[in-house]
Amino acid sequence: MQNIIPHSETQQRTSLHTHKETGLNTSAAPASVAHTRHDDILLVTIDNPPVNALGVDVRRGLMTAIEAADADPAVKAVVIVGAGRNFLGGADIREFGKPPQAPALPDVCNSIEACTKPVVAAIHGAALGGGLEVALGAHYRVALGTAKLGLPEVLLGLLPGAGGTQRTPRLIGAPAALELMLSGRHIGAKEAAKLGLVDKLVEGEDAAAAGLAYARELIASGAAPRRTSEASALSDRSSTQAAIDAARAETSKKARGLFSPLKIVDAVQGALDLPFGDGMALERKLFLACLDSPQRAGLVHAFFAEREAAKAPETRSAQPRAIGSVGIVGGGTMGAGIAVAVLDAGLPVTMIERDDEALARGRANVEKVYDGLIAKGRIKAEAKDAIMARFKGSSSYDALGEVDLVIEAVFEDMAVKQAVFKELDRVCKPGAVLATNTSYLDIDQIAASISRPQDVIGLHFFSPANIMKLLEIVVPAQVAADVVATAFELAKKLKKTAVRAGVCDGFIGNRVLAVYGAAAQAIMEDGASPWQIDKAVRDFGYPMGPFQVSDLAGGDIGWATRKRRAATRDPKARYVQIPDRIAERGWFGQKTGRGYYLYPQGARIGTPDPEVEAIIDAERQRAGITPRSFTDEEIVRRYLAAMINEGANVVHQKIALRPLDVDVTFVHGYGFPRYRGGPMHYADTVGLDKILADIQEFAKEDPLFWQPSPLLVDLVARGEKFASLNK
Repeated sequence: MQNIIPHSETQQRTSLHTHKETGLNTSAAPASVAHTRHDDILLVTIDNPPVNALGVDVRRGLMTAIEAADADPAVKAVVIVGAGRNFLGGADIREFGKPPQAPALPDVCNSIEACTKPVVAAIHGAALGGGLEVALGAHYRVALGTAKLGLPEVLLGLLPGAGGTQRTPRLIGAPAALELMLSGRHIGAKEAAKLGLVDKLVEGEDAAAAGLAYARELIASGAAPRRTSEASALSDRSSTQAAIDAARAETSKKARGLFSPLKIVDAVQGALDLPFGDGMALERKLFLACLDSPQRAGLVHAFFAEREAAKAPETRSAQPRAIGSVGIVGGGTMGAGIAVAVLDAGLPVTMIERDDEALARGRANVEKVYDGLIAKGRIKAEAKDAIMARFKGSSSYDALGEVDLVIEAVFEDMAVKQAVFKELDRVCKPGAVLATNTSYLDIDQIAASISRPQDVIGLHFFSPANIMKLLEIVVPAQVAADVVATAFELAKKLKKTAVRAGVCDGFIGNRVLAVYGAAAQAIMEDGASPWQIDKAVRDFGYPMGPFQVSDLAGGDIGWATRKRRAATRDPKARYVQIPDRIAERGWFGQKTGRGYYLYPQGARIGTPDPEVEAIIDAERQRAGITPRSFTDEEIVRRYLAAMINEGANVVHQKIALRPLDVDVTFVHGYGFPRYRGGPMHYADTVGLDKILADIQEFAKEDPLFWQPSPLLVDLVARGEKFASLNK
């Protein structure tokens, strides 16, 4: 790759133009980095679409530009800027998994910092991860209002590995640096300036002009290079140590089981204790340890799986319909949560309830969310007023006549839902999308009950709908492709993680949940206590165990589902009656003060209930079961084998397009530990042959329940992984 330094004001962004006078080859390939002279300032422009990722050509180009600046006595300052919409978007994902190529990014950042001329980073758009580390290697930073800065490596199981853990705390102090790195969040230009991460804010849209103007100011004032590695924000050792200790204690609690967060704390400790060069060596050692961690592989898989899940076939073949307004039928917990999610996306909402009293409750449910945010200082009262100005309600379906999309969120009963859709069919305009929020019911049956089945789709939100990220987009047989595309576009507007699912009882998530829930109940009836099972599942990485989740959701929900399924249940299948005995007593979990656990005086954390143990013992005797002991490892093996096996069935039957869709569903909707990538990715890491062997072993006790999925058997026979089906 060649670079030239013509003495002109012409900026060369996308390629190196050549001239006869230079003697350069006119067939030179396009460059990712061009540098041009603007009087005595060298403007270095990175152009690596779409996000200016730090690929090897960019790294080499930056090194070459800095060397050119140092070698040219006419250059008095350097400005680094990104072409297009971003400064630098971080690592190049196309290089993931490939052998590293020189120069490494730490060497590039060190080279920038070592430059003998003042270097200005002119930031607009994203300066994330390695992009921010390049900016920290510069001596001065100017940012436009559009700038977004962050060190999100922790979200991929890594830590900033090009000086971020060493330069950031030296520049802005340990508390702010630790919060930035441990949260992985992006911050805006104003917050970055307040923290001291950037030196100057500039209004406007031309980062190059802002950088050049700032560089001219620096030259005029005689400013010298100001190296971030020599910044003094760690000079108060005692307060810095206290901040590091506090971060370590909080991280140990909040990031339980995660590898990289505590390594970030260790690296910042190194920034306090060690000279910069030794701190960089420690950072590199810790970075490589994170790189080798299975958690990094799991988090990277989850990262890419989320992006692939959003690419359903219909999103490629059809354009979404316009969505300018949304109707919601039902103002209960789910309907109100969906309303908040839609309002937060800036869309107007019309809520329908059966009468004015129910409508008032629905509105109150929506306002309660915003009142909670006001109480926490997250929003101001005026912001709530502006949001609620987009909310209106009615007890007449006629109010939905002009909305573009309607989401039904009423009681989980087929007759009730069909009655709602009959009204929607009557009042909604042609082309309106008609969505049901059912968790289990047959959407094909709902669609077939009206005159426009092509407009009907499932949007399965998870409660609380304004917080939970997962949205299952359930695709019935007769739906139009542009309706599916519209659902994915809506998910994007709502900032949801969308997964395409086919129609069956429970779709992807709840169908698999029913199976591993049954496995947990069988383990309980066979001898393990609910609290031992919950603890084993939590120790694997879940935030809660299955019986805690049941108590949180409400035992009456599962009880109603079991009763609905009773008529179609295989009489030969094992059926554990313990949950029914608990539900029959009205013990529905937290909302009734007891379920599997006791919740005295409204406690959120339950304590084991001796009466539940007595119910379990009585049911074991009734079923003729002699209880046996289980290790935590045995519990987890059974629990996950049931989950993985049914996940394989879901893929085999095309309910999920790919194994990665199952992974995304369980990471975002069911608490599966993100750092393990999802159940199907986890199965690949364990070995599908081992999973199959476990299932075949368990089948000796219950061959009807433990039937190996045909897909799992086939993959093992071919020596393939679930990952082979993700392409």
